[in-house]
Amino acid sequence: MAAPHSIDALCQQARQAFAERNWEKARNAYQQALGLKSDVPDIHQGLATVCFQMRDLAGAAHHFKEVTRLDPRRAGAYINLGAVYNLLDQLDEALPVLRRGIQLDSHRAEGYYNLGLVYRRKGQTDLAIQAYREAIRVNPSMSDAHYNLANLYLEKQQFRQAIVHYKEALELRPSWEKAERGLAQTEAALAASESPAAPETGLPGPSANTPVPDSLQPQGLDPDRMVDPNVHGVLLTNLHKATIESETHGRQFLEILESEIEPAIKELSSCLLYPDSPVSELDQCVQKFESAIQNMRTAQRSLQNSIEKIRTIGDRLLKA
Repeated sequence: MAAPHSIDALCQQARQAFAERNWEKARNAYQQALGLKSDVPDIHQGLATVCFQMRDLAGAAHHFKEVTRLDPRRAGAYINLGAVYNLLDQLDEALPVLRRGIQLDSHRAEGYYNLGLVYRRKGQTDLAIQAYREAIRVNPSMSDAHYNLANLYLEKQQFRQAIVHYKEALELRPSWEKAERGLAQTEAALAASESPAAPETGLPGPSANTPVPDSLQPQGLDPDRMVDPNVHGVLLTNLHKATIESETHGRQFLEILESEIEPAIKELSSCLLYPDSPVSELDQCVQKFESAIQNMRTAQRSLQNSIEKIRTIGDRLLKA
């Protein structure tokens, strides 16, 4: 039977705590095990996963990186590290580790999927499409890959391809509101793009003295009116793009609050609670806090700009 403080016993405690979603207890057990032996990749793997659950992305990145150092053939660790780098907005660091993970195991759909996320954020649309297509080839049931691929096809105005993948996403996740909305807007945009121009009849228009029938008199805006794809298709496409952009900025704003603001506040509070802390340490905490605040403000402005864009397009749609 294992001793109470053996590595095996501590790892078992950590796994049990993880199953109970007691992240703090799991982390403490893994850290104790790491104190007994620091070069066990499975301990770093477990600790990285716990850190990720606790939104400690920097800690997760550190321990996933340790796994790749100690076990350079473990494909999943590279892919997980790349996913965390993406969340940390370290895109240039994410690319090589994701590629390495895929090189080690080309049958991991999540590797291609995360590669698509990075390429999209870098504005490399064609590479992102290729990555998502590979993810679907490996795992045709990956609904998020179908949805993201559909969004990219919509941005490129390749409406038929977008419709195919929105429908695939809905087949896998029925009643998925975002996919339903994307499908409706894409079908409207396709209808608008294929609508022929109104033919000329050669008939004279009404003269200034010709009374206009009541049925053709201008009416007030009907709030219950149906949107005409032939008229509103372009606006709907732009609205969808703005909505996706707003969603991305909102997610980035929340990530900064969780991964930068919260840790910075904790560290600064700790320094202030202990007056004997070195001045240099306090200065570092203040600088980290100010940097986090600046990043938050930048993300907030981006989110506000995207929301304003949605409002502007919405007003144009109502007046069209």
